[in-house]
Order: sequence, then structure tokens, then C-alpha cells
Amino acid sequence: MRHFEVLIVGAGHAGAQAAAALRQRGFSGTIGLLGDEHELPYERPPLSKDYLSGDKPFERILIRPAAFWADRKIELLPGCRVTDVDPEKRQVLAVNGVTTGYGRLIWAAGGSPRHLDCPGYELAGVHAVRNRSDVDRMMAELPDVRRVVVIGGGYIGLEAAAVLNKLGRQVTVVEAQDRVLARVAGEALSRFYEAEHRAHGVDIHLSAQVDCLEGEAKVTGVRLADGTTLPADMAIVGIGIIPSVEPLLAAGIRGGNGILVDSFCRTSDEAIFAIGDCAAHANVYADGAIIRLESVQNANDQAMTVAKYITGTEEPYDAVPWFWSDQYDLRLQTVGLSIGHDEQIMRGDPASRSFSLIYLRTGRVIALDCVNAAKDYVQGKALVTSRRVMEKAALADPAQSLKDLALAATG
Repeated sequence: MRHFEVLIVGAGHAGAQAAAALRQRGFSGTIGLLGDEHELPYERPPLSKDYLSGDKPFERILIRPAAFWADRKIELLPGCRVTDVDPEKRQVLAVNGVTTGYGRLIWAAGGSPRHLDCPGYELAGVHAVRNRSDVDRMMAELPDVRRVVVIGGGYIGLEAAAVLNKLGRQVTVVEAQDRVLARVAGEALSRFYEAEHRAHGVDIHLSAQVDCLEGEAKVTGVRLADGTTLPADMAIVGIGIIPSVEPLLAAGIRGGNGILVDSFCRTSDEAIFAIGDCAAHANVYADGAIIRLESVQNANDQAMTVAKYITGTEEPYDAVPWFWSDQYDLRLQTVGLSIGHDEQIMRGDPASRSFSLIYLRTGRVIALDCVNAAKDYVQGKALVTSRRVMEKAALADPAQSLKDLALAATG
């Protein structure tokens, strides 16, 4: 049986960064990086953007080249999905029957795409956008595809819709909420993106429930609860993920919708850490609420927190959340969390295609959504961290620098 002083389950952003950070900080023990795919660790966000569009080959989205892992003596264990964890013996069992021991376990397994709970979800031509093989299958089918229905109006769904529209396909977006981006943005931003997609020819159905997917062996349409049938040669489902935590929960590690961790990403077992999409933590920027953050920032920062802890430096995780999304010629950059905001301020004119939406709670800036407004995004972080009450008229005035406002708030 193989044994590693640190075994990392999950070879995405969180797991790869944890391994790299341990070596960067001088950890000399054995490290195993176990992933369920047969690929080198790679970036996930470009899958629904640059990789799907063909603008970037797979080699350009690798997190590091093969030589990086070999040079740092990080052993890659590809094609292994963990099915069981034994905390007492400090062992994991993979689906291939191989048992691996650990001194410390870092769980960075991410999540799996949430499936539609309706007839037809297993038809050919129905895809998620979670890993390389998902997108490769889509790309292989695209030459025979004219009409695509995207189910889910979040980041993934809208990014895929924008790329497929650019590739000349007729795209329809179906969203169960009354606006797109409903979970992550304010109404003004949602309406802006709805108008943008419609201007490009994308059809959008809001407050729409999927009844079933139609077709014999391959999808031919998406039938909605109101009886409308949307013709489809392909359907893309982007309705969130289910965190991959069952082996840990079955082993008695505390959690539910994610594995519960403290400020050092420690679980209820002293030898097990959890990071990335599958880690549920109390976030200061969500007013202390227990949340999971599905972002590269969270994956990287939690990985660094664990690497520091294992190498003797206890620095609690308190990073400001940030996200981004590319659609058409629009780059949306978000800093902070708009959860629980009670006021929104528009900074700039959406018609100019460069503006920011600032979110406040009890007069304090808690988040910014910046569309083609990189300066606001960069300077807005200090407003989020200052937690000071801000003058609303000044925030709304694009002529006033957010950097100066932040300095005044912290001075």
C-alpha cells in the first residue's frame, strides 16, 4: 500500500495549488495528488469560454506543465476516484480498488454537475460543462448542431450561450428564476445581461420550468411546464453542482452541503482538511454565514491557508471573494458578496457598456459588480474591506475615484 505524508484528493485548482504551495513553503515530505480524470491539472473556468470557443488549446489551460510536478516530486495519481475514507486507519479507497494511506488528507474533490430531475436527462446530446471530456463531447457534436437549448441562466449557462451564439448556433436560454444571474447579482445587472443576450439573438425564457427532454436516443427538444416545446439538437445543463463529499460524510466527518471547516480549513478530524468548492466555511464577507464559494480565488486562497498551517504558520482564511465572467465583449468582475444587500447604486451608464453596480448593507459597501470597469474593480476591494459607511452620491459619481473614497474611509 502506498503512503503519502500529505495526500490530496482532487486535482483541480484547489488541490493543485495546495501541492504547489506546500513545496513553495519548503515542505519536504511525500505528496500525492489524486484526481479522477486522466489529465494533468488544468483550469476549469476557460472550459465554458476560451476552450469551448476553440480560442485556447488544452495545453494553454494547464495549471502547470508535466515537468513542474515531476521536478517538485509531487506524485500525480490520475484516474482515481475515492469511494471510501477510513479516518482511523488514515486510508482512502479508490474505485479501482487501490488503497492509499496518508498522514494528512486534503479533500479538494470539488463537485459534480447537478442533473435535471426529469425524463430524458440521459439522452445523447445532453451535456454539462464541468470537465474537459464534457466540452470535448460537445465540440465533437457541434458540426451537426444548429439549435441549442441552455438550461440555467447562471455564469456557466450564459458563458456557454455567448460562445455558441458566436459560433453561429441558434441559442435559447431557459431559467427557472424570474431573471438570469438571480443567485449572484442584483436585478439591474440581470436585466443588462438579458438585454445583451437578446440583442445578439439569444432567446431567453424566464420563470420557466423544464417538464422533460424529448427524443428517442438523442435529444430533439426541451418541453416546458407550460407545454411549450423548444426544438434542440443539443441541450446544455448548467444548474449548479453537488459537492463531492459523500465519502467524508459516510466516514463521520461533519458536514452536509459541503464539509464544515474552521478558519484554517480543518474538518472535525484533525488529520483532514477540506478546501475549494466542497468546503463550507463561515465567511466574514457573508456576515459570518456558512457558505461554499465556487471560485478560483477561494480554491487558491484556502489551499494556501492549509499549506501555511501544515508548514507551521497559522493564518486564518479571510480573503475577499472575487469572481469574473466573460460574455461577448463584456468582462464582468465581481469583488465581495452581495448576499443580504439592502441597496444598490449604479455607477456609470449601462448604455456605455462600462459601469459598476455597488451593493450596500446598512450603508456599507459589501460588493461591486464591474462591467468593463477594471479600475472600479481593483479600487473597489478597499471599499469592501473598510466596512465604513460611504457617501452614496460620491459612490455613484464616476468622476470620483474609488481609490480616493477608500483612502478617505480608512484615513
